[in-house]
Amino acid sequence: MRIVVLGGGVVGVTTAYQLQRDGHDVVIIERRSEVASGASFGNAGMIAPGHSFVWSSPRAPLILAKSLLLKDQALRFRLAADPRLYAWTWGFIRECTAAKARRNTLLKHRLAAYSQTVLDRVVAEEGIDYDRNPRGILYFYRSQKALDAGIEHMKLLESDGQAIKVLSRDQVVALEPNLAHAREKIAGAILCPTDETGDCAKFTRALAALVVKRGGAIVTGATVSGLAIDGGRVTQTLTDRGPFSGDAYVLALGAESPILARELGLRLPIYPIKGYSLTIPIGAAKSPPGIACLDEHNLVAISRFNDRLRVTATAEFAAYDASHKPSDFAFMQQVTQELFPDGAEYDRAEMWAGLRPMTPTNLPLIGQRQFENLILNCGHGHIGWTMSHGSARIAADLIAGRAPAIPMDGLMAA
Repeated sequence: MRIVVLGGGVVGVTTAYQLQRDGHDVVIIERRSEVASGASFGNAGMIAPGHSFVWSSPRAPLILAKSLLLKDQALRFRLAADPRLYAWTWGFIRECTAAKARRNTLLKHRLAAYSQTVLDRVVAEEGIDYDRNPRGILYFYRSQKALDAGIEHMKLLESDGQAIKVLSRDQVVALEPNLAHAREKIAGAILCPTDETGDCAKFTRALAALVVKRGGAIVTGATVSGLAIDGGRVTQTLTDRGPFSGDAYVLALGAESPILARELGLRLPIYPIKGYSLTIPIGAAKSPPGIACLDEHNLVAISRFNDRLRVTATAEFAAYDASHKPSDFAFMQQVTQELFPDGAEYDRAEMWAGLRPMTPTNLPLIGQRQFENLILNCGHGHIGWTMSHGSARIAADLIAGRAPAIPMDGLMAA
């Protein structure tokens, strides 16, 4: 079949790759000048099933309420004249019960763990270089009380097969000697040894090059304006570069997916949540981190991509505004410099902000809705890099009429 994939982020490109492996002719439509230029470009780079906890927890409503008054919150909610924000927020709050948070977290972990196995196969077969660091991710805490709560919290993922190791302060410094400067600020940590990191954009662009080399097409600079429908089927993708026809279509436009879907009468519960990141050259710095870490107190994530650090923090409800200013990055840079004072050339940091496509459940929308040849693969939220490979394989299996490799109860688009 000829399949048109709408979106050239990591989700769209991995989906096209898996479809091509199944023998399909694929074309990717991307509005930017290069694939992986949106949310896939500046993310934390973490492949982290150990970070599968959903944001919609019993604590979340209070955090959102506090963010209206306090400016230094990691999760920022801002009042806006956008009715979709309040509809989405109400759906989010309805998911914030203990039972739903447990259910959604386990579903998310199921997909994330499977996705990592798919990534492993792709990397083994294709030999893609993307600054991969397989040493695990260190989730550290600044007080014994917070560490104890984190250990108790992590038991849920551990019950679902997630490998964890609790480390004392001394063990943290032994594993990451360049944290010795901050030793007294760390009570201990949870190491997820099977978590890993790598540059999502670098991976996605290398995979896209393979798709093209094997006969696929990538059309950049093409904005999708609509889909032509006839008899319950999509017949064409309409763009400012002309129409594109296929036998099936995959909607993988990230935060823009609900905009196109509304034109078709589909309501997708996806809202953009802005994330911020810094990319900092290591340069002449003598003590950069060797393992990825996440400061659970400040919710600042630090990954190393060979000769660069990627630092991420903050989630802001800002509609479709991806603008940023230097003050947005001051706190995350301050935290990173305190932890690794000689870890990078901080005065050369590059600032970036992008839009995460979040659903109230924090679970992506995968599968068919209303139109028999339109498959959804969108709404991957804050760990889209982690879940993309598995959801791509699942989308390809659904198009082929095969049962996916993992149970799909609770994961299919409803």
